[in-house]
Amino acid sequence: MAKAKKETNTVQDFTKYIRWFWVIFLGGILSIVLVFLLASWGVFGEMPDHTVLENPKTNLATEILSSDGQTLGKFYFNDNRTPVGYNELPQYLVNALIATEDARFKDHSGIDAKGTLRAILTLGSGGGASTISQQLAKQLFHGEGSKNIVERVLQKVKEWIIAIRLERQYTKEEIIAQYFNIYDFLNNADGIRSASRIYFGKEPIELDLKESAMLVGMFKNSSLFNPRKRVELTKTRRNVVLAQMEKYDFIDEKVKDSLQKTDLDLNYSPESHREGIATYFRGYLDGFMKDWIKENPKPDGTKYNLYNDGLKIYTTIDSRMQKHAEDAVQQHMPRLQAEFFNQNNIKKNPTAPFLDLNKNEVASLLRRGMKQSERWRHLKYDLKKSDKEIEASFNEPAEMTVFAWEDGRASEIDTIMKPIDSMRYYKSFLRTGMMSMDPQTGHVKAWVGGMNYRHFQYDMVNQGKRQIGSTFKPFVYTAAMDQLHLSPCDELPDTPFCIEANKYGNPEEWCPKNSGGEYGGTRSLKNALANSVNTITARLIDKVGPQTVIDLVRKLGIDSDIPAVPSIALGTPDISVYEMVGAYSTFANQGVYTKPVMVTTIADKNGTILYQFKPETRDVLSEETAYVTVKLMEGVTQSGSGARLRGKGRDSYRSDYRKVITGYPYEFTNPIAGKTGTTQNQSDGWFMGMVPNLVTGVWVGGEDRAVHFPGITYGQGAAMALPIWGVYMKNCYADKHLEISKDAFTKPKNLSINVDCSKVDSDSDSNQDDNTPEDLDF
Repeated sequence: MAKAKKETNTVQDFTKYIRWFWVIFLGGILSIVLVFLLASWGVFGEMPDHTVLENPKTNLATEILSSDGQTLGKFYFNDNRTPVGYNELPQYLVNALIATEDARFKDHSGIDAKGTLRAILTLGSGGGASTISQQLAKQLFHGEGSKNIVERVLQKVKEWIIAIRLERQYTKEEIIAQYFNIYDFLNNADGIRSASRIYFGKEPIELDLKESAMLVGMFKNSSLFNPRKRVELTKTRRNVVLAQMEKYDFIDEKVKDSLQKTDLDLNYSPESHREGIATYFRGYLDGFMKDWIKENPKPDGTKYNLYNDGLKIYTTIDSRMQKHAEDAVQQHMPRLQAEFFNQNNIKKNPTAPFLDLNKNEVASLLRRGMKQSERWRHLKYDLKKSDKEIEASFNEPAEMTVFAWEDGRASEIDTIMKPIDSMRYYKSFLRTGMMSMDPQTGHVKAWVGGMNYRHFQYDMVNQGKRQIGSTFKPFVYTAAMDQLHLSPCDELPDTPFCIEANKYGNPEEWCPKNSGGEYGGTRSLKNALANSVNTITARLIDKVGPQTVIDLVRKLGIDSDIPAVPSIALGTPDISVYEMVGAYSTFANQGVYTKPVMVTTIADKNGTILYQFKPETRDVLSEETAYVTVKLMEGVTQSGSGARLRGKGRDSYRSDYRKVITGYPYEFTNPIAGKTGTTQNQSDGWFMGMVPNLVTGVWVGGEDRAVHFPGITYGQGAAMALPIWGVYMKNCYADKHLEISKDAFTKPKNLSINVDCSKVDSDSDSNQDDNTPEDLDF
């Protein structure tokens, strides 16, 4: 009896344990279900709904695209991200990701049950269980989370829920593409497109196997596996990825072994606002877009964000021509600068780099520069320093990085220098501005505002305006031919000439002199323009009046201030390269002015067109007058100051990387219309050059007019600016894909004016303005 009772009690106790087991088990399951339900309802924090999942919020950089489809640069604050589609990813990259991060990715629905169970049983020692979908959920909606165990568990629950929702919302391919697009690969490489361009200088689809493996290896921890700072560690991680690919049969052992022995082979190409191609143009575009954004709100009334909304800006810049333009500047400027330093240094000139100034004037100039500097602004308004304290700080040595030409290339030097000395140092550098444009469409093809945007940010294409010298003379000739129906073959006396005081509001009598003080006989207009004869230009403006010329240049798109005085005939106004190229393009476009165009289309991140440009054109000259002006300027490159473009020569180099030119190695044989320009004291050198489908303007000079060559040999437009045009055009012609014209300019069908002045000019050919020896030594 007692034994039976004992057995009964044992059975009851066992049943009690079973009951408690099921209570605990079912309670645990219900608790887990409840936790998931509460999490999905947002009790533990906001959860994204289906609309957010359809359009997850990520910051997207605005992309600047060239006319030939290349990325010129981007606008962004923190996230340099441009998304790509799955079809833009190489299979190597996808396979590397799956093999390393989620081998069963194609088989699960967001949660890898096998991996999760393994992680629980091994307490994580056998590897994590996060699927690609879970990792994407974490990247999109939660970040790193808390170290608190409870919060970590709740975060993991949220990731599971979001991962399942993502799997329902997107295809596997879309999830992989999003994962690659969202990740931060460091060094401004946000997303796979930026990463492939920055680390390897190529688009994602062009990545090879080992490059793909390196980038996938960075997913584990991009800060730790940083290929710029931890090369060997990153290489080891890359080899782990290759091993995983071999393990899951994406590659064979032979391929794995061979690639594991190779280096990373980075082609580091940083993408920042001050580096890369077309930096000055991008600086202009920044202002253009901010103005556009102010005037063009979104449909809901809010403003577009230039740095986060992923806009696409389609520009007229041709990346190939832009590269040719920048290369031409980089080839010519260090050699010209070397000669400038050779002629203008402290030993030869106590006020170097300034000429024509005494020490007090130099001190005054530098003091003005101080007050205009960012350093002064910061100390004055941010740190509330007194003027005396600020001036003293400019004389205290400080560590700094300065620009330099080294071995014929732009470079940076770390040094210790007084800020006042650095100002003088930077003012010693000659600057340049260059713009190239299709005269028919108005499309600007190349824009170089200086030598180095990091150190010289003032844009000499659009912001800077300088005296234009003889490049203004074609406007005077055009006005005279248009008003007086003159022919290029008509002759005027090349003798001293004066315009009396007060005739056009000028207070004193104006008597311009020819360069070199040479006169004699008569000259045809074509010969006079080719040789920049000042007296004949003065006679022409006296015949039509300064206001007639001003009215013409206004129609040609020049808005700069131009006083109605006769001296403008010789180029005294300050005008920008941008304005000059637009104006000259009218001559090449048969008398029709086309406003320069830089942006053709703006689209949002979904490709919806937000802006499309409308050409702005107007008839300014008859076809006949425009053609006659072109023929006048062809004379400049045939027998005038631009004739060196026709020359032959060879290059040799000295140890200081200055170039010795015997003759001029351009050898152009096609029709070219152009005009050189040199201002007083050689402060500015210009060359405007045209072929039928391309007009290009180049300016070279110092920041201050007191910075210039002491003599005409190197200080004229034919020596300072023309070589940049020559190198640029030579490279453009060598690039057959560009189709730059070598044809003659279009001749009007009913041309009534004689443009063949060969007989007249054979009797009166000489070189006056822009005179130079046959050989230039730089």
